[in-house]
Amino acid sequence: MLKFLLRFGTPLLGLGCLIMLVLIATNRELPVYLFNAANMQSFKILFISIILEAFPFILLGVLFSALLQVFVTDDMIRKFTPKNPIAGVLFGALLGLLFPLCECGMIPVVRRLIRKGMPAYIGIVYLLAGPIVNPIVYASTFTAFRTTPAMAYSRMGLAFAVSVVVGFLLYKFMHSSPLKATAVVNHAHHGHTHSHEHDLNGKGFRGRVASILSHASDEFFEMGKYLIFGALLTAVIQTVIDRSTLAAFADQPLFSYVFMMGFAFILSICSTSDAFIASSFSGIFDFGPLLAFLVFGPMIDLKNTLMLLSTFRVKFVLILIALTAVLTLIGAWLTEVLL
Repeated sequence: MLKFLLRFGTPLLGLGCLIMLVLIATNRELPVYLFNAANMQSFKILFISIILEAFPFILLGVLFSALLQVFVTDDMIRKFTPKNPIAGVLFGALLGLLFPLCECGMIPVVRRLIRKGMPAYIGIVYLLAGPIVNPIVYASTFTAFRTTPAMAYSRMGLAFAVSVVVGFLLYKFMHSSPLKATAVVNHAHHGHTHSHEHDLNGKGFRGRVASILSHASDEFFEMGKYLIFGALLTAVIQTVIDRSTLAAFADQPLFSYVFMMGFAFILSICSTSDAFIASSFSGIFDFGPLLAFLVFGPMIDLKNTLMLLSTFRVKFVLILIALTAVLTLIGAWLTEVLL
């Protein structure tokens, strides 16, 4: 079943996206039994806003990835990456302070770093911690929770702790690369072939610019389609769920944590703006569930899960999601108890 979804899900979702874009462009509505006029308008706004919010970060990520490919050699990555596992995990958890990328642009960068020789466990730590442990997200969280500044500190601390624990577990138990095997893809052009995996680094400034644009465009279209699919599903789910129903879950001690983590997964909001969404629920949910929302969402959400599945092995992605969810749940609960 999973293989079927991975094989046919992309073209089916692509067809759905095309239909939605045509409807939006022509300002037409879906049949009333699927969406009423108000829901359709909400769907349009959500779908377009998610795309517009995330695409700049995807573009930043693939450009940074292309710069790594052209200007940073494998030997340089190996030289600057700590060999000691403790130092390596801490290095990965704090790398977002230097390279504050949103989760939308993290995956192509991490994939490139791992392929260039960075140990996979360090790359995954950066993938988890980078979208949260950075100055931009700290500032947005502090601004959104002006009356509760502890939320900003707690978010940074819990994200750091979860990513570090996941990093040590991966170092201990992961014995092979989690990346999918990449076949060399050839394309025929006027009787000759070339490979996407060959070295495109030409000599001189023009050659390097051409190489950067080539790598960036390939990864942009590869990652962008999964972002669009995730945005489509996210917008549909947000349109269906009524906000008033959320209050029914807030009174359930444990389930409120699980619900807010699942809600963050579904919403797939960028880490630079999700704090403002969370603060709007501060009168409904307690500190702990809101913290779980702010930590789990940027690490694992719907759109980035689709991109993870395009880059890493399915079994690894499922284990990573489970580990992150359990550690976030425990950490958020302990933080609320201790504060």
